[in-house]
Amino acid sequence: MRNKLIAISILSLVVVSCTTTNPETGKTQASKTTIGTGVGAAAGAIIGQVIGKDTKGTVIGTAAGAAVGAVVGNIFDKQEAKLRDELKGTGVDVTRTAEGEIKLTAPENITFATNSSTLSSKFTNTLNSIASVLKEYKDSTIVVSGHTDSTGTDAINNPLSVNRANSVANYLKQDGIESSRITATGYGSKQPVASNSTADGRAQNRRVEIKITAK
Repeated sequence: MRNKLIAISILSLVVVSCTTTNPETGKTQASKTTIGTGVGAAAGAIIGQVIGKDTKGTVIGTAAGAAVGAVVGNIFDKQEAKLRDELKGTGVDVTRTAEGEIKLTAPENITFATNSSTLSSKFTNTLNSIASVLKEYKDSTIVVSGHTDSTGTDAINNPLSVNRANSVANYLKQDGIESSRITATGYGSKQPVASNSTADGRAQNRRVEIKITAK
């Protein structure tokens, strides 16, 4: 019980010790580096207790885990900031979906013509910017996913979403991103983010997502 209280106390200090301001909302929040530190500290405390079975092991594990978590969080803080800067005004949405994960969402109107999987020239310039950041921050994996609205049949939408994801993934590979880091998949209309009953909703659903996750 004492060991658990020590780990919880350290984690609490880590979480409250550092905040940052969200550039989009203006609200104060825990920085991603701080969150990573806290998560790492908690995991390290558990491992330390299991291995050492004493307070010393718990404290050592907490410190080691916090250090690792802080490094990952800090790297992704920088990568997120770089992506936001590079993609400003391109129409690509940058979202930090989890600690160690960034999602880029590109709507159809900037990526492909209707029913086409050929990249628009404007979007290839955007992909060049994305690739330059991915080459700078190499300790991550990339999952490209294609999505459609519910108009048409699965026989049309499913291969279209796959082909669009492959087009993006192949371009990134040609631009110097290692093939081992990238996977591509298509979901057709199965993962909508808005209602398909309106034109605006259908437009939001026709998209390509690029998820960047820490290794």
